[in-house]
Amino acid sequence: MIEIRDLYKYYGDRRALGPVTADIAEGEIIGLLGLNGAGKTTTLRILACDLLPTSGTVRVGGYDVVSAPDEVRARVGYLPDRPPLYDDMSVREYLAFAARLRRVPKADVARRVDEVVEQTELGDVVHQLIGTLSHGFRQRVGIAQAIVHRPAFVVLDEPISGLDPVQIVEMRELVRGLRGAHTVIVSSHILTEISETCDRIFVIDEGRIAWAGTEKELSSEFGQGMRVDVTVRGGDETRVLELLRAVDGVQSAEIATPTEPGEDVRTVRLSARGDVRDAVCRALVTANLSVLELVRRRELESMVLALLGSGESAARRRSKKRSESRREAPAEAAVPEGAEGA
Repeated sequence: MIEIRDLYKYYGDRRALGPVTADIAEGEIIGLLGLNGAGKTTTLRILACDLLPTSGTVRVGGYDVVSAPDEVRARVGYLPDRPPLYDDMSVREYLAFAARLRRVPKADVARRVDEVVEQTELGDVVHQLIGTLSHGFRQRVGIAQAIVHRPAFVVLDEPISGLDPVQIVEMRELVRGLRGAHTVIVSSHILTEISETCDRIFVIDEGRIAWAGTEKELSSEFGQGMRVDVTVRGGDETRVLELLRAVDGVQSAEIATPTEPGEDVRTVRLSARGDVRDAVCRALVTANLSVLELVRRRELESMVLALLGSGESAARRRSKKRSESRREAPAEAAVPEGAEGA
């Protein structure tokens, strides 16, 4: 679906991106992670044909973003970090306007607007002025305008930024619902959302893809294993800890803050080499203890920090890379014909 080869983007003599080479399959949801200034938004803008690359090739559905930008734009839906909304238009008026801009046939505009209103659950506010909407509904309108023309590829830049917990859950389901019908790439600073919604993760560091793969592969590579919180009723603290530490694969078990009240209720935080959830449940039930809750804790944040580094050493590393990026661009990163001034 998407082919990226030796992609670079320079602003003057500063390298913002590159070299980047990657493939994204049709129907995938890709999560883009990285520190501020790593090149995430630059990558998304190039993929959305909102910004020309300095060199390299990007093909979306077989069309090149430099030589055939109109063909690419017809196949891409883009939600930037600030949705391009008009406050003095109603939701329906705006979506119809966006559909016409995306060259949806006049006879199909009303039907397409109705479909995306239902898909993004905007029915209750469809006749309201956009300027009166909450932030969560504005984000929904932003996604609706991005998919109103049924694009093959959807680019979402920080779609969950600024949402409250309920809105985050709703937006997560909305993004998940795009899977299969669209190829999606999502940038987010909320690592748990990337973990919950994406098939693969691209970690960008100083303009390069430092790592790409599934969360499971990242966990295996960086030795994080599995983290589990189990809440039980019954038994004293010492017995519960001894029982869980004896389970094959469990590396450590420590008492944590209970997830619910109760005199004989306790929560234990486990670290394990692999998936020990079945064995933990069997051991507890066999010992006549009640399992109230068992939750796998997502450790994406710690794994990304392990990959990118943190603290003073990482700051020195990034400073060194920035100095290197300001050197003259390599010969293969020359500005392509027609891309001057991008």
